[in-house]
Amino acid sequence: MLSALSPPIAAIDHLPWAALALAALLLWWPRLRVASLVLLALAGVAGFALGQLDVRVLIALALLALAGWMILPARAQAARIAGHLLFVLVALALGFHAAPGFHNPLAIPPTRITPDAIEFSMYLNLDKPLVGFWLLLAWGGVQRERAPLDWFKAALPACLAAAALCLGLAYALGQIAWAPKWPAWGLLWALNNLLLVTLAEEALFRGYLQEGLMRRWRERRWGDAAAIAVAAVAFGLVHLAGGWAWALLATVAGAGYGVAYRRGGLQAAMLTHFGFNLLHFTAFTYPMLA
Repeated sequence: MLSALSPPIAAIDHLPWAALALAALLLWWPRLRVASLVLLALAGVAGFALGQLDVRVLIALALLALAGWMILPARAQAARIAGHLLFVLVALALGFHAAPGFHNPLAIPPTRITPDAIEFSMYLNLDKPLVGFWLLLAWGGVQRERAPLDWFKAALPACLAAAALCLGLAYALGQIAWAPKWPAWGLLWALNNLLLVTLAEEALFRGYLQEGLMRRWRERRWGDAAAIAVAAVAFGLVHLAGGWAWALLATVAGAGYGVAYRRGGLQAAMLTHFGFNLLHFTAFTYPMLA
């Protein structure tokens, strides 16, 4: 089935990614935490066996472990600050695929999904998701203990508002056009986006940066709004490679994800992010007009 979804690589090459995606899913159930860790280890073993990882990944893993040790409450404040700075540097390296030792397989080669779009490609990344795993397993400060109904109650209005504002602005700026579609590999894209992409990005920008600022500014009337704004701007800045307009749009969308996080926790932010991406992917030019 997976090989039909993604012809460029063999079915066996999906194994590390599939184990990682399932591990990410099981993270949300505390009783299945051990199973999630087993699957995470399986993803690593399979990655080494299939040549998608080499020994240099141990550098990033060691640095993440060190950062986790440094931020323990028993450490001195200077050590905790240094630990957080170390994590941010490693997270950026993983997020921008600059950490050595990762050979992420190309699942969707460069292709124009519609004739007027720029080329799109997708890798089954094993590096970037580690950011989300670290934040949920080592830091523990991410808001996620909310009832499922709260996720959807927060996500639905935030997603609709972000989509109306951001996609409308993107259309007005000439970044996208109406282009309904569903490629043959759409399911693979959706699973990857929901389980891994949004986990890493929302855990970092909302669960880590926004949550940290909300706690620091909790005595200020403007604290939550400022935290949402700072995290949204940071989210926009990492999209600057797509141009200033793309960064602006990402900032606007990030504010919507931040509101969802504030009201419904990390799962709400992830659902909002995925819902927005899904609407963009299925109904408009993706990623953007050429």
